[in-house]
Amino acid sequence: MRENPRILLVEDDVSMGYLVTTILQAEGMEVRHCSDGESGLKEYVPGYFDMCILDVMMPGMDGYTLAKRLREIDPAVKFLFLTARSLKEDMLHGFSLGAEDYIRKPFDKDELVCRIQVMLRRNDTNQNESAEGSIRFSIGHYQFDYSRQELSLDTETWRMTEKENEVLRLLCMNQDKILRRDDAVEKIYGKKDYFLGRSFDVFISRIRKMLQKDPRISIENVFKVGFILSVKE
Repeated sequence: MRENPRILLVEDDVSMGYLVTTILQAEGMEVRHCSDGESGLKEYVPGYFDMCILDVMMPGMDGYTLAKRLREIDPAVKFLFLTARSLKEDMLHGFSLGAEDYIRKPFDKDELVCRIQVMLRRNDTNQNESAEGSIRFSIGHYQFDYSRQELSLDTETWRMTEKENEVLRLLCMNQDKILRRDDAVEKIYGKKDYFLGRSFDVFISRIRKMLQKDPRISIENVFKVGFILSVKE
């Protein structure tokens, strides 16, 4: 983890923005606070910030739209949503956009810091694994380069999000065996949670679509247990 991690906070509530900034600065983090989505988008520089914290309900460009725009600029951007909304559909939508986490207001200070530190440590783990050399898997006619977050088929290459990358790696490491949902969620998110499990299922669906050009590949759903990646001979 960088000695002073750089955080981009986009929060339209001045008091909440000040509170989050103060909490994170006390933990040695550098925080850049923007009060709306447009200014947050202009402020973001790929590779400069270690992660982003995005409020969902903002006038003009909301957090979901901002997340999509940031993903267009930088497919590797890491972000979490900070919101007062608690509907299951909202949380699943946030995870489907590639969010690392989803924190409800009002939040516990220690929980906020803990979740952010987990995200930052996970970044370090991925970077260290990449530095050790390329980690590749063959999946039927596809080639999956975990260290570069790339999935290739013939001359086509797709850049994967961090979560897609992690889910596919776990599937590959457990090929022809059951990847238990609870175990996978805990490895990816650092905890077990119903909503995170639903988020995991969203990523499974997205990976199925990515791999659908090779009919030999299947990701079987084992009811209430997990998934099995297999490739027919």
